[in-house]
Amino acid sequence: MQRKGRKQRPFYHIVVADARAPRDGRFIEKIGTYNPLTKPATIEIDRDRAYEWLGNGAQPTDTVRAILRFKGVYYRRHLMRGVQKGAMTLEEAEAKYNEWVDTKEAKIAARFAQTAKEKEDFNAQVAGAHIVVKAAQPEAAVESELLSPEPEVEAAAEPEVNAEAEAVVEETVAEEAAAPEMEAATEEAPEAEKEA
Repeated sequence: MQRKGRKQRPFYHIVVADARAPRDGRFIEKIGTYNPLTKPATIEIDRDRAYEWLGNGAQPTDTVRAILRFKGVYYRRHLMRGVQKGAMTLEEAEAKYNEWVDTKEAKIAARFAQTAKEKEDFNAQVAGAHIVVKAAQPEAAVESELLSPEPEVEAAAEPEVNAEAEAVVEETVAEEAAAPEMEAATEEAPEAEKEA
């Protein structure tokens, strides 16, 4: 692996080189790249060329061996050994290998999508956006709710508060109006008791 990139920001080229060559020096062939800074790490490699070099006796470093296992080069090598021993046909081995690669690529794509969603959620949280999605509402209603600004919601709530306040005021006015009549009735009642 040749280290590229600036300080604290590594980026690697996966190369085939002579064991005597310096790390970032002369190489025979570049077969891929590795970026450990993304989540998940971005690995692009020519699987066919890597398989050929392994067949020719290339000895990968520990990190490159792990990358080749992750990308399925060693699995292909395992299947081809089975073909050589007669355990399966070449077509069966190719079908198994292609199925494994498709499954692995789907998992990696799902991880990238999950990371992108986590990043969007984090950015929305930092920006202060409050997203509330109710399961019963159709998508159009949810979008209109998300797009409507909060002052309109407060304005819609104010008439209810005003109606409640008006009802309380009307009750107190009615009580004040009825208060003199009540006082007069209570004054007349003791006088009637005295006369009796």
